Amino acid sequence: MTEALPTLAFRKRNVARRRALVRGGVARGTHLACGAASPSARRGLSSPFLPSPVRFAEALDPMSRILRSCGALVAFLVPACSGKEGATPRLEASLYVALDQEHSEALVDLFTKESGIAVKARFDNEAQKTVGLVNNLIEESSRPICDVFWNNELAHTVRLAQKGLLEPYVSPAAARIPSQWRDATGLWAGFAARARVIIVNTKRMGTDPAGWPKSIHDFADPKWKGNCAIARPLTGTTLTHFTALHEAMGAEAFGNWLDALSANEVRWLQSNGATMRETSKDDGDLLFALTDTDDYHVALQKGLSVGCVFPDQQEGGLGTMLIPNSVALVKGGPNPEAGRKLIDFVVSERVEALLAAAKSAQIPLRDGVVGPAAPSILPIDRFRPMVWDPAKVAAALEARSAEFARRFGGG
Repeated sequence: MTEALPTLAFRKRNVARRRALVRGGVARGTHLACGAASPSARRGLSSPFLPSPVRFAEALDPMSRILRSCGALVAFLVPACSGKEGATPRLEASLYVALDQEHSEALVDLFTKESGIAVKARFDNEAQKTVGLVNNLIEESSRPICDVFWNNELAHTVRLAQKGLLEPYVSPAAARIPSQWRDATGLWAGFAARARVIIVNTKRMGTDPAGWPKSIHDFADPKWKGNCAIARPLTGTTLTHFTALHEAMGAEAFGNWLDALSANEVRWLQSNGATMRETSKDDGDLLFALTDTDDYHVALQKGLSVGCVFPDQQEGGLGTMLIPNSVALVKGGPNPEAGRKLIDFVVSERVEALLAAAKSAQIPLRDGVVGPAAPSILPIDRFRPMVWDPAKVAAALEARSAEFARRFGGG
């Protein structure tokens, strides 16, 4: 049998009773809209045909229905956005890296694993490294998207500081770095250096170092005409090196040296990696080339027939150019807190030791940090570094870069 519906008079009486209950509940401080039952309701004054206290209160005040719906939506969305209720948003940092990806990526991953900070890393390519990223940072300076710049050399980082694009941060992890390799105000810090060395093919030149070149001036020696190579000084460490040589030798002497290199048919290749590869070929004809210690070490680990010379160690010589990595906090970057934590990691003695032990064989700047295992890559106290001023070289980079582009081609 179908249950009879209540009469209109019955419904009116119950509605009036419910209104009285609502008024009484509000007067006694009972939150019916939150689902609390009034004393009368707890005594059984309810009916399957009457609305619940909550729905009845909403009928009296439509806005309460809207607010309750909004509250439910917020309760759903907040945990969805944070991952879990009460969770702290995960830190992240944006990093531009000029050091070869094969040497730096594992360290970036290690930082993320240990810190929980996600890193959006952008790696540069062999031909455009440093210059490409530096140009990006300059172009983005009005609205920075990078937090930390990890450069594979120093001068361009100092140039960014001179343009006012870096934020001071004195990392406690950089305290033992020698003062000439870090900015006093914390705009940048150098670490884990590479030396500019001469890589020699020992199959063609023999294994006795007495017969090897000893100086950058040997690239102009006619007895080796057409059999040596240098990367074009348009980017990276070669641009920094040649700019520093211009400052150290003076414009006239440096120009004469470049003319002598051209007359001796020095081969100008695309990169330091290219000079290493071409020199280490068994079936090639290059005798030696200028490169960095990390590229030399790659050839050495592959078992190729190569040797290494730290040039210009003779009395009165210029010394061997030493170029550290550098790291800096970008001014106005979106994640400065995470950026500072990343800098603490990158500039630490632990990372300097890891870079020394890795394929890149970086040379530690701090005493007491274990250097590369290969005995041919000398520790910093075993050779005479070339004296150069990062600030002066940085200030001269643009002029020298334009000059070298005209002379060696910009492509």
